Amino acid sequence: MSVDELEGGDNQVESSEEVFASGENTLVCILSGKPMKATPKEKTLQMVARSLSGEYGFRVEDMERDFKVAYLDPNTGKTRRMTLSLVVFGENLEHVQENIIRTAMILPDKTKATDKKNGINLLYDALGSVAGEQSEENPGCAFGLWTNGSELYYVQKRYEEHEPDPIFEEISDFPGKDESLEDLDRPDRQMLRIAAGESLLSTFKRCHDYIYGNQGKVKTAFWELLYIIFCKIYDERRREICQKNGETFRRRFWVGVKERNTQEGLSRIEERIRGLFEEVKQSDEYSDVFSGNETISLNDRVLAYIAGEMSRYSFLDASVDAKGMAYEAIVSNTLKQERGQFFTPRNIVRLMVQMMDPAEKHYVLDPACGSGGFLVMVLDHVRRKIARHLYPEETGILLSDRANSDPAVLARAKKYAQDKLFGIDFDDDLKKAARMNMVMSGDGHGNIFCLNSLQYPDGADKDLDELKECLRERQAGLGTKSPEISLGYFDFVFTNPPFGAKIPIDDPEILKNYDLGYRWSKLDGKWRKTGDLQSSQPPEILFIERCFQFLREGGKMAIVLPDGILGNPDLEYVRYWILQNTKVLASIDLPVEAFLPQVGVQASLLFLQRKTYEEKLMTTPAEYDVFMAIAEKVGKDRRGNPIYVRDEDGAELVFPKVIEELRKDANGNRKTKELKIYERQIDDDLPKVLTKWKDFLHLSSKDRRLE
Repeated sequence: MSVDELEGGDNQVESSEEVFASGENTLVCILSGKPMKATPKEKTLQMVARSLSGEYGFRVEDMERDFKVAYLDPNTGKTRRMTLSLVVFGENLEHVQENIIRTAMILPDKTKATDKKNGINLLYDALGSVAGEQSEENPGCAFGLWTNGSELYYVQKRYEEHEPDPIFEEISDFPGKDESLEDLDRPDRQMLRIAAGESLLSTFKRCHDYIYGNQGKVKTAFWELLYIIFCKIYDERRREICQKNGETFRRRFWVGVKERNTQEGLSRIEERIRGLFEEVKQSDEYSDVFSGNETISLNDRVLAYIAGEMSRYSFLDASVDAKGMAYEAIVSNTLKQERGQFFTPRNIVRLMVQMMDPAEKHYVLDPACGSGGFLVMVLDHVRRKIARHLYPEETGILLSDRANSDPAVLARAKKYAQDKLFGIDFDDDLKKAARMNMVMSGDGHGNIFCLNSLQYPDGADKDLDELKECLRERQAGLGTKSPEISLGYFDFVFTNPPFGAKIPIDDPEILKNYDLGYRWSKLDGKWRKTGDLQSSQPPEILFIERCFQFLREGGKMAIVLPDGILGNPDLEYVRYWILQNTKVLASIDLPVEAFLPQVGVQASLLFLQRKTYEEKLMTTPAEYDVFMAIAEKVGKDRRGNPIYVRDEDGAELVFPKVIEELRKDANGNRKTKELKIYERQIDDDLPKVLTKWKDFLHLSSKDRRLE
């Protein structure tokens, strides 16, 4: 199995069944196998079904949608009927009303506040209509949930002695297969739920929106949420420490199933989380992420809600892809939009990293790292390689789990990140966001620096000396004797620099450090640098040279650039400089949709290798092949909506696949099961580009062997 087979979200097993065409905007229900209109409500129902299967352990065969039940109306004494959105039956039991053990009511998205109350009452009716109180002899249906896609509401039905009518009580979660309510309430509970599908993304969005809607502005919601996420990760890592020390682990980041229902409970939750946060800020491991004056200012009810939503899941066991998507979803709505910046889409970042294929021995830098997307992807790529090396006999989701949570894999990946992954950004808030992103993804957060990459190694940035000290260690490792700190220490540079005429670099003290900061003239068909500085230069042009300077001889860079650099006649001197100083490995033309709807820019991916000193001295440069590709589709339209593969007649195609799902018991034993689904496939040319690139490399190496 290649590392690439580990990439992405769900683990997929090939299916030989045929692809078929579906109607516009159609999905195939995993319960009924029938095509359904992909409305927000239908997507929510499918998400809940995936969650009940992958996270709670119920079999899809024991579920049914749109199930009709009959019940006695206590007000009229008449028999009424109602349709339950989704139900779970006892394992292998007949699908009849008395065998229902869980029920879910799904309402449309953007449900009005008054309708939400009606929806919750509808859930009460649903629970009241099916079998009675849960017991060992009769599981009954004591638990249900209500959701409109954004909000999630769990309920327990119970009976008081001598009271004929049931009592409905809100709970923070309900038990999964082979679990009891008491299991969820145990502080020493070892194994938490592993997020399936987009559950973690939905949870982050739900928490962010809840903070914003109940207490604060967008930016406040963002930072408050990140502080709580840090507490969650810190508490989970305590489990490993306790295991090493032979101590019993007891969660501190947890919420009892009914603890949010009383003021005393809210106060206990608040005390636990705030205490954890103070401990996080003072810990040796994370104190450098915080200034020390940060506070969680949420009121006790909001804080308890957020903690309850997050406490269900294991963040350490969640895939890096799931955590990355969830993290970016909240960052993209705050820091990025406030600064007019935008994310490099994950599929583009993944392609760039996979094409360059960094390994555990390589030093990597992003000199315009933003919130750390490239660094996280490199760390994930290397971690997967480590997992494959340590566990060559494992495949599929078991190997992915090793990459995500195996202590030996994580220790090596963390050491790699701490020693060899570096990021620089001019924005102090983005530095903090990048460090937090790295912590979520496997740590190595210390090498994120706030300074001006184009000004380095000059300037007075507060992190300048710290970066120089790190590079002195790299300098010693390379055996360099010069006391000066030069730039050429990195094996790979990945970046999407800021670009545009609206943010020119016009400081002569910066421009003078770059060949491309000077004017160029063409004589006898050859370009020559003059002694005159440019009045200003777009940052992306200087970043090409700066990335080159950061590389060691033979090092490689992958950079996002506007197409003008590759085609504008006025910038021919830039292309001349590139060809004189680097080997062009690959050029990939992206469609304008690549960065929409954030910004409409026609861009390309350029992959370069720094020439050695000997190569630059060659009067007749050696000929070599260059990989070139045009990506016409990147999985979304101009408005950012996903696009799907279609047949020749324009109909969307539905592809069969088998998803592997993983569950862990209290002892950490792993069990897998397969879930057969049908789904549309994102229409994205970038995976095809990667395949062609690998073919190109194979043919090139074969040609070299023939020589």
